[in-house]
Amino acid sequence: MAYIKLFRASDDTQISEDASSPLSFTLRADLNEDDEKRIYAEADAGYSVTGVEVDPTGTSAARWRLAPDDNESPGTYEAAGAALTLGTVGAGSGGRVYFWAEASAVDSEDPVNDDSVTLEVTGIAEAV
Repeated sequence: MAYIKLFRASDDTQISEDASSPLSFTLRADLNEDDEKRIYAEADAGYSVTGVEVDPTGTSAARWRLAPDDNESPGTYEAAGAALTLGTVGAGSGGRVYFWAEASAVDSEDPVNDDSVTLEVTGIAEAV
């Protein structure tokens, strides 16, 4: 059982573990585009998750950067491909921890639908 989930902040849609509702970016490699999206982590009802870390993994994870939320704007981004520590994530709107994900494309890559990156979330869940 997953005790923590990720959601798009723009519409509160859960980001899926499969291809049904991914966090997606449409980028032009020939323009070296990048884009960022605000997302949040939320624990299941009745749980608190401590030591939460989000880590981009996969073939092109080095083109992803994560940043804490700073009053609905990105804080300082971690190094490309590096994990972001969120700390404690609780249940419901009061327990949400917001953060940002940025993906970039480079002109040396071929146009492709790259679905190789996964945002892995780890932490210690406990019933509250």
